Amino acid sequence: MAAVLGLVINLYKLQIIQGEKLTEKARNQQMVTLQPFIPRRMVVDRNNNILACDRIVYALYAHPKLFKKSDEQIAEKLAPILNKNANELVIIFQSQKSGILLTSALPESIVSHINALHLNGFELIQKYLRFYPENDLVADVVGYVNTDRNGQAGVEYSQENLLKRPVQTVRLSQTGNGALMPDYAPVGLLDFDDLQLQLTIDSRLQRSIRLALKQQIEKFRAKRGAVIVMDALDGSLLALVSVPTYNSNEYSKADISLFKNWTVADTYEPGSTFKPLNVAIALENGVIKSDDVFKDPGFIKVADRTIKNAEENSYRRISIAQILQYSSNVGMVQIIQKLRPSVYYNWLQRLGVGQRVDTDLPFAVSGQLKSQEKFVASPIEPATTSFGQGFSLTPLQLVQLHGALANGGKLVTPHVVRGLIDSKGQMHYSPTFTTPRQIFSRATTQQVIKMMETVVEEGTGKASQIPSYHIAGKTGTAQKASSTGGYQKGAYITSFLGILPAESPRYVILALVDEPKGENVYGGTVAAPIVKSVIETLISLEQIPPSQVVK
Repeated sequence: MAAVLGLVINLYKLQIIQGEKLTEKARNQQMVTLQPFIPRRMVVDRNNNILACDRIVYALYAHPKLFKKSDEQIAEKLAPILNKNANELVIIFQSQKSGILLTSALPESIVSHINALHLNGFELIQKYLRFYPENDLVADVVGYVNTDRNGQAGVEYSQENLLKRPVQTVRLSQTGNGALMPDYAPVGLLDFDDLQLQLTIDSRLQRSIRLALKQQIEKFRAKRGAVIVMDALDGSLLALVSVPTYNSNEYSKADISLFKNWTVADTYEPGSTFKPLNVAIALENGVIKSDDVFKDPGFIKVADRTIKNAEENSYRRISIAQILQYSSNVGMVQIIQKLRPSVYYNWLQRLGVGQRVDTDLPFAVSGQLKSQEKFVASPIEPATTSFGQGFSLTPLQLVQLHGALANGGKLVTPHVVRGLIDSKGQMHYSPTFTTPRQIFSRATTQQVIKMMETVVEEGTGKASQIPSYHIAGKTGTAQKASSTGGYQKGAYITSFLGILPAESPRYVILALVDEPKGENVYGGTVAAPIVKSVIETLISLEQIPPSQVVK
């Protein structure tokens, strides 16, 4: 009777008092929570060439205690397949008895050779690895993902929400020995969409540009260089090339400073490439007319400073087009002096100078512009700004601003993401960008483009000429600001900005070469030939017809 009473009490305790807690514990033992692995979406270019994808790879582990042959025999067979030294493999095998990681990312083609050896004591664990077929070609745009599969640079970082497919967490029943019971799995657990992230980048153009850019950098022993190509009608970037760069597949070997694209993340003083925008501001305000002429003695005094032209020259009379052709600093100062400093400053702000450019590329930074009080109070500030010094912006923002000259005055959003498409090419999602803002009238931009066309025909941009095509352009040889104030001696950023075709502007091309060395290093000699090469490729790819009939 005492035993029965004890059982009843224990039963009451288990069923009533601890019933809920024990039931929950039992369910936890019988169920397992799973988050199935879903591959990251692919990245493709405008022509659906794959730029980033997930591929199956294998981690290879060795367990020497299970070997049926000697370490030396196994090492001899395995070494050629793994591209390793046989003696080094023997040492590795002798280091511990089990769980030795030999390699973490074997492709399936290599795995088949290993399986064909029929060796005991090896374990292959399948996993997905992000793969970039073009290696370093589009690293500045695409970026990379780390070992935790999180984007760290490029669109892999900025478009993480589009590249990661939604993952469903589920709870499944398991048997006593731990085997899952698939009958309880929800329908469509491992189904996922076939959407891909399509970019506006053309990898063919990208490849051609990189070759031309590398040649000039090597020729002039430059520190670095970059090229941006934008469709001014909608702001889509057809190419964005930077040298040096890194291989997305081997990001751990790269200099971390390369992960932030300097055309977006670094600012510089644009120099003479900003002059056409200042001419547009003056025309828009009616303080000059396109046929006005100025005296250029080669220098001009502003307050206690003397401003000179980059080259020692002087012109008795010089037109506005010639001011751009010969990149006259003196002429530009005279043009901007016709504007009230406060009005000029407001226009710079309207253009977005000193602000961060809106783009889908990550790590974009704001340019620098003096405070309005300092700008208006000091006559030297508007004067130096007239020829592109005393403020800074990113190369991408300069392309955006010249895009407004090309498209009739609208400020568009530079971007690389076209949207999510399926395997049949149907668009499922397109990003929305800020509505283009009108900053110049079409009449003003047409006048400036005609002036820029003479820069290529008769001025410093002759090296970008292409027979039968009208090209607008502007050279720049900008001094590099020093971190301690003033400018670095002998350090320049040479640049050329081209617009094609001049009679119906659409494409804006900017080439920059940082710190070229040697004699005769100017925007017209270093950067303009790069833009010429880019335009020649662009003409072929986009089927741009000649501006005039070839006789």
